[in-house]
Amino acid sequence: MAKDGSLGPADSDSVQIQKGPLSSHRVSNDVESSHVVLSEETAAVIDSAAEKALCRKFDFRLLPVLAIMYLFNALDKGNLGNAQTAGLSKDLNFQSGQYNQIVGIFFVPYVLFAPPLAMLGKKFGPARVLPLLMFCFGSFTLLTAATTNFGGIFALRWFLGIAESAFFPLVIYYQTTFYRRGELARRLAIFYAASNIANAFSGLLAFGVFRIKSSLVDHPWRWLFIVEGSVTVCFSIFAFFYLPRSAAEARFLNEEEKALAYRRIQVDSSSIVNEKFNLKESLKIFRRPTTYGFLIIEICLGVPLQAVSLFLPQIVQRLVTDTVTINLYTVAPNITGAVMLLILAFTSDGLRIRFPFVCLGFAFTFVGFIIYAALPDVHSQVRVAYFATFMMCWGTSAPSVLLSTWYNNNVAHEGERLTLTSVGVPLANLMGLVASYAFQEKDAPKYAPALITTACFGATGCLVAASLGLFMLWDNRRRNRRQGVNLTAKDVPTLQLRDGPRVEEFRWFL
Repeated sequence: MAKDGSLGPADSDSVQIQKGPLSSHRVSNDVESSHVVLSEETAAVIDSAAEKALCRKFDFRLLPVLAIMYLFNALDKGNLGNAQTAGLSKDLNFQSGQYNQIVGIFFVPYVLFAPPLAMLGKKFGPARVLPLLMFCFGSFTLLTAATTNFGGIFALRWFLGIAESAFFPLVIYYQTTFYRRGELARRLAIFYAASNIANAFSGLLAFGVFRIKSSLVDHPWRWLFIVEGSVTVCFSIFAFFYLPRSAAEARFLNEEEKALAYRRIQVDSSSIVNEKFNLKESLKIFRRPTTYGFLIIEICLGVPLQAVSLFLPQIVQRLVTDTVTINLYTVAPNITGAVMLLILAFTSDGLRIRFPFVCLGFAFTFVGFIIYAALPDVHSQVRVAYFATFMMCWGTSAPSVLLSTWYNNNVAHEGERLTLTSVGVPLANLMGLVASYAFQEKDAPKYAPALITTACFGATGCLVAASLGLFMLWDNRRRNRRQGVNLTAKDVPTLQLRDGPRVEEFRWFL
């Protein structure tokens, strides 16, 4: 350790600096020919130019690759709906209710295997585990093209759920090791926008694939799995050799930038940077009452999120009759969903506040599904009905990113952060079981019970998120009154916050 107390990348593993809340210890580093002073008594940005230059490198080197990886993740998970519109159930001779079973079975292993696989990802590094998971789910998608009966596709959907289970939690954790808390939402939004683009691209891809006339396959929907699975496998190999294990091992950073990257995370993301995973300590996150508030919001988010992801083609099918046109009609709502996600995430980062935007997203969800369910004849009001599908997509994209960012911003312990994410994200996806059984074929094409159920989950999520946010606001003010200060989350470095709300200086990131 350097005499001035600064830590270089080589000293970063499992090192914790103990400082009091009023510590005046300061560290000087020369970064990009600028005099940088990093204070451990605040998480504020000291040298904006140096940090912006560093973030730009992360943005250009990491985000495009992660976004493409997640695009294929979303494609391989959600392509079943497109295949269904081309006659998947009929071609494989499904019995009544079997399509819902292959949709729903995905979420069982998705929830069961997410925590252990995420923990393995922490141990061996997300940069290596993420491409391996991608290779697996790409392979299972490719194999789906060869299925000839219900049993085959049912088994592959089970293994696909295992392979995709820890992907999103690990990507979130991976990005928290590169970005400050106030920088995270917009980066996760760019990354997550790939999901919306994937849904839109899946519609376009299906539009093109279903027009292929070929004797090589017996049904056009097989090409969908062949194309998407093949590209996924190929890109996973590239990602395995490209992604850096950490900022300290990033070949595109010099030594001064690596030191700055480490210090940023220590004061405004983690209590101990690159801390080794300890299961017993990580499970302490479930001792916090707010953890269960976040998990309830995840449950409320999961139903509308999965309803749109899995059944938007079936929802839109009420507006048009042609199979090819159905998939084309899903493109615009998904694209605008990505745009709304970016708008809300950038605004949230700019204001350093999360919960009002989470509530706004849930409000969009509620209104969109209620409007669509309330229309007795969508053909006489087709523009209103189609606009409602836009609101559905607006309302499911933003809360997912901002909610994950919100609770990651409030947990400085890396192990606890990963554990909460690896439970919360799969829990939201588990609600795909609710969505898959709510959208019954007997209710087609209106799906009124499913639409009303989804709207109710949206309304509940809005209320719970607002209640949790208002509690945090009240608790921050209570702590300030007791200490006679006026602090916010950005005023307290995360290296002091290993024990969370039990620390007197802790302030909630709203």
